[in-house]
Amino acid sequence: MFNALTWAFLAALAATTLTRLWLAQRQIRHVRAHRDAVPGTFADAIPLAAHQKAADYTVAKARTGMLDVLVGAGVLLLLTLGGLIDGLHALWGRVLEPGGLWHGAAMIAAAALLIALIDLPLSLYRTFVIEARYGFNRMTLRLFVADLAKQALLAALLGIPLLLLVLWLMQKMGELWWLYVWLAWMGFNLLVLLLFPTFIAPLFNRFSKLEDPGLAGRIESLLKRCGFRASGLYVMDGSKRSSHGNAYFTGFGAAKRIVFFDTLLSRLAPPEVEAVLAHELGHYRLHHVWKRIALLFGASLGFLWVLGQLIDRQWFYEGLGVAHPSTAAALLLFMLTVPVFTFFLQPVSSLYSRRHEFEADRYAAQHADSADLVKALVKLYQDNAATLTPDPVHSAFYDSHPPAATRIARLKGAT
Repeated sequence: MFNALTWAFLAALAATTLTRLWLAQRQIRHVRAHRDAVPGTFADAIPLAAHQKAADYTVAKARTGMLDVLVGAGVLLLLTLGGLIDGLHALWGRVLEPGGLWHGAAMIAAAALLIALIDLPLSLYRTFVIEARYGFNRMTLRLFVADLAKQALLAALLGIPLLLLVLWLMQKMGELWWLYVWLAWMGFNLLVLLLFPTFIAPLFNRFSKLEDPGLAGRIESLLKRCGFRASGLYVMDGSKRSSHGNAYFTGFGAAKRIVFFDTLLSRLAPPEVEAVLAHELGHYRLHHVWKRIALLFGASLGFLWVLGQLIDRQWFYEGLGVAHPSTAAALLLFMLTVPVFTFFLQPVSSLYSRRHEFEADRYAAQHADSADLVKALVKLYQDNAATLTPDPVHSAFYDSHPPAATRIARLKGAT
């Protein structure tokens, strides 16, 4: 039965889908219009052929993304108003007690598996067609399948116990169940952060100690200047999957690690690696990670409170196509539909992230040579085929990092 929520959901889904398609079209048009000339800021550093490759790569990803948007909207409608959630409820009700913990967990897991299977062809296309076409993919089909198997096993080992705990708390903790679920969710995320460097990441990649004594010495000196202690400097074999390069921190407390992709070290000179690390140290010293975690936890608390107000409302289920209300159905509906209703907050999140990137760049310029960071970024833009001419509206909406020209101009102003 359609009600006011149904029409609100359809309107939000239509607005979100059309906006995402419109933004993708803007990005494609803008990038193609600037394909034949390297921006002046980069004219002496990036060849026209590399600029054109980045433009074509960006357009290819945007076109695939448009198909992904349409498929995602169709799957969401199928699960909700199309009655598939009710179908999963009935299917598992044949072998498990309807409304029980295992029945709810099986229903949610089946929906997640269905979404993953529908996304699989596009994932294969991105990896073995787009990434391969532009020279980035180094993953074999065997490794792709192995990664999928490991991810599925991890999801089962970590996700199913969490899901059972959440459903139990929803059923047993009364009107304040949402607060207990939030505490469990926070604890789970912090536990994963603690376990990731030592137990999870090594399942997918090999990590070895940084062996270059000259580079290690520069990094140790930088860490000392910045008052940062790490449990070790590691090199990750990212090249077995992709030629894209990166560096990151992982873990917290005594388990903090600094990880460099081997592809990054192969392309950057030691002073440039130091400057990139200074930027990452800026995120740590300016507490960006913890600020983002706090924001995530605060938002999740608010969303869970909202779900607590909706879970006993018959119109909530009817409006989204579910005829058999349950805690599992409520949780699944909420997880599926919240992104639709919150999509237009994306520019705020992106703006907040770009602000952090500028702050980390300023920190890097104070503790390393900003000219080296500029050189490193230009190399990374070229190596990763990042477009130098994104559409301004698309960039403002989505991009977590500032546009290349704006970022480089600010860094040059810091010299």
